[in-house]
Amino acid sequence: MANRVLVFIVVLGCWTSAVSAALTADFYDGTCPGAIEEINKVVVKAVEHEPRMAASLVRLHFHDYFVMGCDASNLLDETPLMKTEKTTPPNNNFARGFEIIDEIKAVVDKKCGRPIVSCADILAVAARDAIVAVLSYSSTCINSC
Repeated sequence: MANRVLVFIVVLGCWTSAVSAALTADFYDGTCPGAIEEINKVVVKAVEHEPRMAASLVRLHFHDYFVMGCDASNLLDETPLMKTEKTTPPNNNFARGFEIIDEIKAVVDKKCGRPIVSCADILAVAARDAIVAVLSYSSTCINSC
């Protein structure tokens, strides 16, 4: 019985710590001001160039989140010693948008002066911004395309 109580206390403590360290939309404001805006600029440019890219960026985020949590593992390139999600038959020549994420990562790392923004966060913000960008593009296009 004492072991169960101890396990419960440990689990409760871990859960409480996780909840108190909740994610916030302004997380990078202190460590890399302007990072979120840089992500948005690249995403808007990509969606304006090719509106279908919005769906591709959302798909990349979905598959990152759905498989084993948000760790950006679907961005890993294959090596001779490691197979990755990126080139598995369901994704090979079907998943798109990797070059946009690579561009975002380069721009954000330059803005921050070092690689501080995680690829998983870039995927999440890019997916969010892609939805907003395509909705803005669509409403503009309906009136003038």
